[in-house]
Amino acid sequence: MGGFLDALDNAIVWYNDYIGGYAVLLFLIPTGLYFIFKLRFLNVWALPHAIRIVAGKYDKKGDEGDVTHFKALTTALSATVGTGNIVGVSLAIYFGGPGAVFWMWVTGFLGMILKYTECTLSHKYRQFNSDGTVSGGPMYYMKIGLKEKLGKWAAVLAIIFAGATVLASLGTGNMAQANSISNAFHHTYGVANWITGLFISGLTLLIIIGGIKRIADVTSYLVPFMAVLYFISAVVVIGANYQNIPHSFYIIIHDAFSGTAAAGGFVGSTIMMTMIWGVRRGLFSNEAGQGSAPIAHAAAKTEYAAREGLVASLEPLVDTLIICTLTALLIIDTGAWNSGIQGVGMTVNAMNLGLSRIGLPDIGNHIVTIGLFMFAFSTIIAWSYYGSRASIYLFGEKSVKPYQVLYGLFVFFGSIWGLDLVWHFVDMAITFMTIPNLIALLLLSPVVVKETKNYFAAMKELKA
Repeated sequence: MGGFLDALDNAIVWYNDYIGGYAVLLFLIPTGLYFIFKLRFLNVWALPHAIRIVAGKYDKKGDEGDVTHFKALTTALSATVGTGNIVGVSLAIYFGGPGAVFWMWVTGFLGMILKYTECTLSHKYRQFNSDGTVSGGPMYYMKIGLKEKLGKWAAVLAIIFAGATVLASLGTGNMAQANSISNAFHHTYGVANWITGLFISGLTLLIIIGGIKRIADVTSYLVPFMAVLYFISAVVVIGANYQNIPHSFYIIIHDAFSGTAAAGGFVGSTIMMTMIWGVRRGLFSNEAGQGSAPIAHAAAKTEYAAREGLVASLEPLVDTLIICTLTALLIIDTGAWNSGIQGVGMTVNAMNLGLSRIGLPDIGNHIVTIGLFMFAFSTIIAWSYYGSRASIYLFGEKSVKPYQVLYGLFVFFGSIWGLDLVWHFVDMAITFMTIPNLIALLLLSPVVVKETKNYFAAMKELKA
């Protein structure tokens, strides 16, 4: 079994290094820039309006859908605010140096407009199932929206994306999260990985069988709590090392364009490696352009597709530009980035170093482990919904239960498999979703522009 897994890992690494990594870099940033200018920096000037929507100002009981704007946002955030914010940032810095954080910021800023675009389209082309629940996502706007332009190839593109979503749900939203939880519990409490795996796989099945409404209920409580807990802890440590903040920002920006020399346990990084790791981990963190969040936002109760797109644009702001930045400053301010420690251990080390300097040694282990559990577990249950919608698209509504059982099984596999194989698999799965989705977004850009103009025209009339 070990020989097979090694061969599989080598094949995946080759794809990621020579095809997938460059393909995502070449597609993601130009597409984001295109929509930034096409929509005239909508993600900046419409930000206050998006916040008012989430606050419930425009909620109506009669609107069709499964969940409110806030619950759609927390469901999608629970899928994006996960190990990417704790483990992903540390891996980006480990392999790409501090400069990788700058490219995570770029991915996050462009991600705001990409989330708006894909979630607007998803809501516009959503469909209702026989039980009254909603299904939506890139596979629907590919099949329906691109039918005139691509003919039968629109359906083929949709099938490729849906298949990749099922695959990614088992990797991105499942094994990577379970792997990080089990490693953190083993590192902090000495719990065997298989015991953690059995526990979280059983807990996952109990929740996901309830569908989107139960998932949304759980995440609407978990997401705010876990974000506040981690935010306060990171701010305390960063505040205690405030004198290092200017230098941390300096080396992030400097190393983004010059690479990083070897230092301590860090072996050094080239500019291209810094870019690739920053974009790769940034995409894993906020999933903008990947096409996952539109599946959750399609279920929102609203009559305007663009309104839900604006709600979605807040995700990369919270996920990457705020939470990932806190983790990066935590790691760089304390000097943990050149410790040579990989994965969650680097973040734990940073938290411990920071808290020990203010007389609170060893507490960091517990904060990071508990925070990681909540971040990662909420991601696991949210991604089960994404995978189930894709499974319905491919195989019909009867496929949901078998998929859920398979999903629970992969939670266990992720808990016991090695770190490298899991994360390599995740990077590969992400590219299979992202590239077809970005192609669809570009082809459907006239629809997005039209929906945007119609929405803001309606808002103008409402105010008048």
